[in-house]
Amino acid sequence: MVRNLFSTSRKLINNKQSSILSAAMVITIASLISALLGFWRERLLVGYFFETVELQQQLDAYRVAAKLPELAFQLLIIGSLSAAFIPVFSKYLKKDKVEAYLVSSSMINLVLLVFGALSLLIFVWAGPLTKLITSVNFGSEQVSLAANLTRVMLVAQLFFGVSNFLTGIVQSQQRFLIPALAPLAHNVGMIAGIVFLTPMIGIYSVAVGVVIGAFLHLIFQLPLAKNLGFVYKPVMRLKHKGVREMMKLIPPRTLAISVTQLEFLATGFFATAMSAGALTIFELAQRLMSAPLRVFSVPIGQASLPFLSAESDSDHMENFKKLFLDSLHKILYLALPASALLLVLRVPLVRILYGAREFPWSATILTGKTVAILAVGIFAHSANHLLSRSFYALHNTKIPLLLALVSMVVNITLAGMFTFWFGFGVVGLAMAVTVAAIVQAVLMMGALSKLVGGFEPVKAFGPMIKMGSATVIMGVFLWVPMRLLDQFVFDTTRTVPLVALTIIASGLGFAVYLYLSRLMGIEELQSFKEMMHKVGNWRRVLGKSEEVLETTSSSQEMRPL
Repeated sequence: MVRNLFSTSRKLINNKQSSILSAAMVITIASLISALLGFWRERLLVGYFFETVELQQQLDAYRVAAKLPELAFQLLIIGSLSAAFIPVFSKYLKKDKVEAYLVSSSMINLVLLVFGALSLLIFVWAGPLTKLITSVNFGSEQVSLAANLTRVMLVAQLFFGVSNFLTGIVQSQQRFLIPALAPLAHNVGMIAGIVFLTPMIGIYSVAVGVVIGAFLHLIFQLPLAKNLGFVYKPVMRLKHKGVREMMKLIPPRTLAISVTQLEFLATGFFATAMSAGALTIFELAQRLMSAPLRVFSVPIGQASLPFLSAESDSDHMENFKKLFLDSLHKILYLALPASALLLVLRVPLVRILYGAREFPWSATILTGKTVAILAVGIFAHSANHLLSRSFYALHNTKIPLLLALVSMVVNITLAGMFTFWFGFGVVGLAMAVTVAAIVQAVLMMGALSKLVGGFEPVKAFGPMIKMGSATVIMGVFLWVPMRLLDQFVFDTTRTVPLVALTIIASGLGFAVYLYLSRLMGIEELQSFKEMMHKVGNWRRVLGKSEEVLETTSSSQEMRPL
């Protein structure tokens, strides 16, 4: 029995998912579990570090400290992987596995060398850099604390650097299970650090937990990468054609990411101009908003990149368009009702997820308002994940860069106005983020349409109109039972009745959405049923070595939560 269990587990890990739906399903389930662990981690942070103003200042310092290491990681590691490494490595993998791994070793060494040099600069200049990215209400003691936390967390980014290249190697061979589960190991490491080390070293326990989690993230993926044939070599073939091709693709993508990171830094700057705890409240709201993106949108976007890349030549452009629209509609079919859910049930969800005794009612209400505004932009954020990857599959990194610049200008301009002129506080930051995301999505959709020769309006926007209509009606059927149950049935000052109200209202809302999907003939309902069927038959699906990809036969950020 033990031998059979071991054999089955080994097959589930090693066999590949050869359709977007099965691959996305694997990532979705793992992302959902990771999201739950992430919310538990945030609740622990609020419980330990939000009771007093001093503790709130420490927690804000940790969140500021995470920004510089994250900036270095995003610029060099993610910039290399998303636009350059995976597409080029996948191409070489089809021709010669040995050559592909030679190219991968060269690229890993090159990027980590540059990353190490940048990390050293951040380590030395952590204090002045922290002061540069924070505003008037971030005191000198907070700057010093954040600088020290930054130095600790730089170690984690080195582990993440290697680990994310392993993710690229494994996903390029259509193995999605282990990379999807790796963030769970990361969250476990962070939670362990917070629970066991906080009594001894205070807020430093969070930074140490980040390092532990990053190490576990790396170790978790290493065996599968080696099993697939990856052999690390200490080489740096800068003149190799594949390496040069990657290096050519990296700068535009890195610039695009730098634009996004500047937006994050600007948000932190504006938040530190507010009272203690403002940055934490904004990031708690943003984490709740991003949960549907991580669970639904990012998995489909990640899983679609290899398939879109395979259909990116001009002979298959109709197949590319069909595959893109199918993926976009699948994303929106799940993202739109998730947006309505967060918009209507924002306060109950904030109370359930973050409602520690140390988190006051005023903070709960403010977080809920921020979640509501961010929720309006979920559809745009969701679409942007897929749109950007579609451009990368076409080896076009310039258009996403230009449109990211436009989004950054809109975001920072509005955030500055709402913060310093109108005094909207955290809510103003959420408004700026939402408007910028919508502008970017509209512009990217228009640019992609022009690049691929246009989309048929009925095929492209017909399903979106149906989904939007169903979502609006769903919102009504969420709000009405929530208000009635809250007023006449449940004592929502207690946790169990609050959870019951949320489950009942959510269930009624989604039941209405599914019924309307059937009534309106929304085709994505069938895909949703297939995904649920796959969840129910997970062992057979994941153990399946070959699964026909219908679009092929007829045609073709993650970081832990």
